[in-house]
Amino acid sequence: MSKIFSPLFQAATYTRWLHLLLGVVFAGVMVMIYPGTVGVSTARMLTAGSVVDSVLLGAVALVPAMRHVEGLQARILLMPQREEDIGVAYSRSWADRRRTALWLIARVALGTATGVLTVRTLLLLGGGRGFGFRPPGGPLWRVVLALPVLFALLWAVVLLGRLQLALAVALLGPSPAERLAEAELRAEQLLERNRLARELHDSIGHALTVTILQAGAAREVADPAFLDKALAVIEETGRRAMEDLERTLVVLREAPEPGASAAERPGLDQAPGLFDTARAAGSPVEAAIEVQARQLPGVLSREAYRIVQEGVTNALKHAPGAPITVRAELADGMLALHCANSLAAGGRRGGGKGLRGVRERAALLGGEAVAGLEGSEWVLRVRLPLRLGL
Repeated sequence: MSKIFSPLFQAATYTRWLHLLLGVVFAGVMVMIYPGTVGVSTARMLTAGSVVDSVLLGAVALVPAMRHVEGLQARILLMPQREEDIGVAYSRSWADRRRTALWLIARVALGTATGVLTVRTLLLLGGGRGFGFRPPGGPLWRVVLALPVLFALLWAVVLLGRLQLALAVALLGPSPAERLAEAELRAEQLLERNRLARELHDSIGHALTVTILQAGAAREVADPAFLDKALAVIEETGRRAMEDLERTLVVLREAPEPGASAAERPGLDQAPGLFDTARAAGSPVEAAIEVQARQLPGVLSREAYRIVQEGVTNALKHAPGAPITVRAELADGMLALHCANSLAAGGRRGGGKGLRGVRERAALLGGEAVAGLEGSEWVLRVRLPLRLGL
């Protein structure tokens, strides 16, 4: 029983009824201004009116904003389960305009049917000739007929409203091009989120690794000079981590503060700072950066810095105190990065999130990254093309 009566008490039924009745307004206005309707048969007037209405509605559908307006109104009054099922974009193609024209024609047709049904039912309940006959008897008969007639009318409205909603989803719903654009936007957002996650992992992970190593060493070594140096390294590393975190938060903000984007992400020319931090943590670093910052595109320099940072961080984490070798050079139109460290200290290596992030960075730039044991060393090799996108 609830399935029979519950739709009659839902707000959607009455907002859809209003939406349907709005469709009859256009037909009503056109009937009043049709020339030569006096003395013309109803069938002929309806035929001529349908043709004229269709032509006018087709012309209105050519306006790009019409699809936007109709979509907004349908979302509010037809109350779909998901608003995104009904589009609100402007018409961008002839296919969109055709669908909008079909929607307007269908809306006026369903609205006219709903209006006629509503008016005739009210006439019948008022004692008039609603559907070609007049109810027998007096007011008592009208009271007896009221409930079943109203029940039938409301269920007709429920069905017509559902049909109107289905047409709105089919004709006003996102086109294939809009769905593709939405999918591309979601993909871009996911890529941006992954990039930000890598940024935080690389920068904050590096800072925490250095901080832990320095704090542990300072506790073991009872030397005031070493303690001062360790605290200075921790302070500098924390400051850099805060700068990286602020840069990431700037990207996440919808409306960045004026001047907030002035701090650029670090490039490969700032790699010596990483090496100084590693040396201060007790790991000797032999670095040969044979590349000038001006020789690299900005994005390549920034990603190369993050890759080198990840290599140094992994060396500090898994083999603290072991010598680290870093090289960066240009060869055959490629930027070659090499980061190696000895495993003599007994470190255990694996394919964690950091190395996966390095591979993702390299793949997005059209390059490749390989990491693994080579003799007694753990080696990370990355090759990135200088001409991005080719």
